[in-house]
Amino acid sequence: MAQIEIVDLMRLSSGAMVGHPLRSILSMLGIAIGVAAVIMLTSLGEGARRYMVTEFSQFGTNVLAVNPGKTETHGIPGAFGGTTQKLTIDDAEALRGIPILDAVVPVAVGQARVEGGGRGRSVFVNGVTAEFPVVMKFDIGQGDFLPAGDPRRGSSVTVLGPTLKRELFGEGNALGRFVRIAGARLRVIGVMEPKGQVLGMDIDDAAYIPVATAMRLFNLEELQEIDIVFAHEGLTDAAIEAVRAVLIDRHRGDEDFTIVSQSEMLKVFGRVMDVITLGVAVIAAISLLVGSIGIFTMMWISVGERVSEVGLMRALGATGEQVQTIFLAEAILLTMMGGISGLFLGLFATLVLKLVLPQFPAGAPIEYVVAAIVVSAFAGLLSGVGPARRAAELEPIAALRSD
Repeated sequence: MAQIEIVDLMRLSSGAMVGHPLRSILSMLGIAIGVAAVIMLTSLGEGARRYMVTEFSQFGTNVLAVNPGKTETHGIPGAFGGTTQKLTIDDAEALRGIPILDAVVPVAVGQARVEGGGRGRSVFVNGVTAEFPVVMKFDIGQGDFLPAGDPRRGSSVTVLGPTLKRELFGEGNALGRFVRIAGARLRVIGVMEPKGQVLGMDIDDAAYIPVATAMRLFNLEELQEIDIVFAHEGLTDAAIEAVRAVLIDRHRGDEDFTIVSQSEMLKVFGRVMDVITLGVAVIAAISLLVGSIGIFTMMWISVGERVSEVGLMRALGATGEQVQTIFLAEAILLTMMGGISGLFLGLFATLVLKLVLPQFPAGAPIEYVVAAIVVSAFAGLLSGVGPARRAAELEPIAALRSD
């Protein structure tokens, strides 16, 4: 009997919707747009989070970066940080004595014109040491990377990124040939494997030279950064404390530097993107509120138009509770159909985005998808309560007379 009652309830509710198709479609449209907006915006937010995390995770989570300047004091580390003592190659060499550190790379970066093969282009020139590929997880495509040795003694050699090599020498062999970087003549001893882009920047379009050579060419008195790699993420805190202790001792008791761990940076960024995703979901949910108001209006009008129908149902023995249930079911059915339509619309839009931008990992978090459907059903329930109670409270005889 309960099954028959449910079937009859669905038939009556859907029959009213079919009888007024335009009104029903307009009612569902507001909910559909709201659900689709939630899915599309959260897909963008989640996709941005995944993309950024993936971009930075390729360098590993067991990495530290030491920058000159104290962020908490000066706001911006480096040249704008007002350091009391510069980071030097000697600082990097002192850190090599820490047992838990696997590699330490002093870094000095400049931008210069690189000329070779009758061509030239302006690129970033990275002054590093032989351990740079270990820290950044880069591979050598041809030849060798910079030779090991005392980083204070620069040599006239360079390693080219694959994009720079191709622009200067085409498909020909670049090993053993000479290029000019900032006017200095250097011999090419290697070409890196392609690494691609990071945040839209082609990191293959670069040159690598010994850090001491870079500081001389660019007239630098300090390092931009010291990059450090250790065994695994579990040693992050120990590595930070060991590095801090050594540098404070070298800097006369001043902590005039900033240590940033890759793992902590990824966690902070992940938390920020989660808040942003939640924010855009709340904004999109406003569309659901507008849609529920639209359903409330439509249902209220529907009750006014179907007074005689309500009177007939009451005359045939339907109770006020049964009449109320019919109108509630109609409102919930409208919102659920709108919600499902919005779900498919949002997922289709996300699929199109993936096809257009395959490198962008768009995808709505399942909790937001479920929440959007549940909220749409709840909105239908709330928006249908008022009109349903109005219908249930109609007097049978007065309702029949209104026809």
